[in-house]
Amino acid sequence: MEDSASDARPLKRAKLDNDSNGAIHKPPSTIPAAQQDLGVSTMGDNIALDDNAKELEVGITAFIDGSRKPFQGILKKRYTDFLVNEILPDGTVLHLQQMNAKPLSRGTERTSSQSLPSRREQKDAREEAPVVAETTAQDSNQIGEETTSKDAAEAKTDSKLPDVSDEDRSKLVGYFNEEAADQLLALYESIRRHPERKPRDHPVVRTAFTTDRSIRPLIHEDIRRIFSRKIESSTDKEGILVLTAAPPNAPARKWGGKPNDKGQRPGKLGWLDRGGEYVHFTLYKENKDTLEIISALTRQLRTTNRTFQFAGTKDRRAVTSQRVSAYRIEPERLAGLNKFLRFAGIGDFQHQPQGLELGDLKGNEFVITLRDCKLHGSDEVDSAARISTAQTYLSESLRGLREKGYLNYYGLQRFGTFATRTDVVGLKCLKGDFKGACDDILTFSPIALQPADSTGALVGQDDRARAEAIDMWRKNNRMGDALDKMPRKFSAETALIRHLTRRADDYLGALMSIQRNLRLMYVHAYQSLIWNLAVGERWRLFGDAVVEGDLVLIREHKDKETRQEEKEMVDADGEVIINPEGEDRAYDPDDVYERARALTATEAASGQYSIFDVVLPLPGYDVLYPANASGDWYKTIMATEAGGGLDPYDMRRKQKDFSLSGGYRKVLARIGEDFDVEVHEYSNDDQQFVETDMDRIKKSKQGEKSGEGSAENAENGSGAGESGDQPKKLAAVLKFQLGSSQYATMALRELSKGGIQAYKPEFMGGR
Repeated sequence: MEDSASDARPLKRAKLDNDSNGAIHKPPSTIPAAQQDLGVSTMGDNIALDDNAKELEVGITAFIDGSRKPFQGILKKRYTDFLVNEILPDGTVLHLQQMNAKPLSRGTERTSSQSLPSRREQKDAREEAPVVAETTAQDSNQIGEETTSKDAAEAKTDSKLPDVSDEDRSKLVGYFNEEAADQLLALYESIRRHPERKPRDHPVVRTAFTTDRSIRPLIHEDIRRIFSRKIESSTDKEGILVLTAAPPNAPARKWGGKPNDKGQRPGKLGWLDRGGEYVHFTLYKENKDTLEIISALTRQLRTTNRTFQFAGTKDRRAVTSQRVSAYRIEPERLAGLNKFLRFAGIGDFQHQPQGLELGDLKGNEFVITLRDCKLHGSDEVDSAARISTAQTYLSESLRGLREKGYLNYYGLQRFGTFATRTDVVGLKCLKGDFKGACDDILTFSPIALQPADSTGALVGQDDRARAEAIDMWRKNNRMGDALDKMPRKFSAETALIRHLTRRADDYLGALMSIQRNLRLMYVHAYQSLIWNLAVGERWRLFGDAVVEGDLVLIREHKDKETRQEEKEMVDADGEVIINPEGEDRAYDPDDVYERARALTATEAASGQYSIFDVVLPLPGYDVLYPANASGDWYKTIMATEAGGGLDPYDMRRKQKDFSLSGGYRKVLARIGEDFDVEVHEYSNDDQQFVETDMDRIKKSKQGEKSGEGSAENAENGSGAGESGDQPKKLAAVLKFQLGSSQYATMALRELSKGGIQAYKPEFMGGR
């Protein structure tokens, strides 16, 4: 990872979100004005709203416990103050370990692969999706013929192929059943006895296969290992697992970026030999967007963004590690890109049969440093007393976040950072005002066009270039000049300019030219705004009480469903109807979304459900709304001007991407069981209190050399030495874990009672 003068880093000027910088040039929005009638604070067109004011605008209003004193601190003063590491499905916290193309060891694969679940998850998946083996009569006869004589088989067995251990046989039975395991072993014996035969001359085993995508890679991997890569596994169009003999004497293909004997890259068989067509790797980045790094990789590889998949985007102003998958890109080529990356790195490569999808993670671990900490109303002068008071307050607050939780609001990140919030754009898309949506995306602050000396504002280079590009295009309609000026990371603006230059009045087409995940972000942000408003109203009405009509997810509470055992039902012929229950129920392939149901008065009063079980819907045509006053609120809020005059029961649109099916989200969230806090004194603002993954890698290569290769030096250009002339300040390092789609900023808001203020290293001119 190299430094570069051309890769602009944040300038050294302290600016909090409540600094004043001027007005935004944008089309007038009706959202803030209408929110006055809903009890949500309204702010003017001032870009310098502090976090609290911005939160009020998007419905973030309530606290679980508002009785405690506020705790003040500065968040993300340095990007290394915010470390985010994905938690893999097996519960392992992901860290970048190595950056070369050397494959991970088997033990490391178990702890670093996104696709490998824990033993508990394997067991649960097998119980939920029992597998039944199926073979044709011809295959069964052939398998029987191959195993008629044990002595003959042993005499002809290929001695190079090992026997299958009892432990591995038990594993096969666990994946499938006794019959399927025996048929697989018979197929293996056929291959051992007749290694010269072609695959078609050996029997074929077909078995039903689990639908759990997190389990499938493990089964494929174990089949290759147990049978020494002599049995190939694939899935047909009906979802049946097909197991066949591998071609005889086929050496493992290797690929190092050069053509093979046929002048071609390895085919599908070659990729499967190595473990799969997808290469999973760890992406480490500092102060960059996930998509920004992915775009850099695609440019170097001369491919498209579709080549890469990941479980979720990560914060920009942070140091993050996450798993990414690439389709048919060799690890050697990927590792070679490290020399081009700035403040980022990739490594820990592993072949897998499948790519990653959004949500393929258990959650994230956060290590957050809060600086310049103060407890409101606490005036301790003694150093030890200040540290002790802060330590006690934060320890109790973290315990509260675990035991009492916090309102699971969508954080400010969900609503964008530019002049017009993403939910406002989304509302216009839903209302069919496509021109207005395009105009909002292309808004900017006029301050970004003015010399810094005349405004006193510090404008980021990228934001100034964005504003200049849009202004240039609006004035002369010259696409080439505008796109040359526009930074690559602003892909939505680039897509709009490109399309509208060619077809000036096709605003819908312009929106559809935006990358799909970004396009969906706008309408999803509108759903998030309504959800935030609804959860605040639900908390005001009922607090943490579970009441009749509250919604819970069906899959989480099957054991609590009310059963009518004594009442027999009969059909038209007088036969007793026996309803399937529990594990007897067949899997419905069409039921791929979360389903919820309303609690009866008896269930709500039973004590079997807690507020942590209650969910609220995101507006859509395929969700159930609470059968109580909080459900009625959806119709009230969405019918107002702030809600866009929409009907929560009519969310279908002609455009598929703007037609919202909806979903469910827990009212409360809580941090994981393991959490920690450490309070430090410091006098040098550049002091770093935690190590990044890159720091550890460099230390292992270069030894403990003070300040050498530190990412912090790249940001600050100086070391972290102490200065005895400056007054001592307090810093708190918090460590906790959250589930996917939960916001650390919302946990910190509850912890500090709104006292934590986000830090801005520079004024973002277009934001």
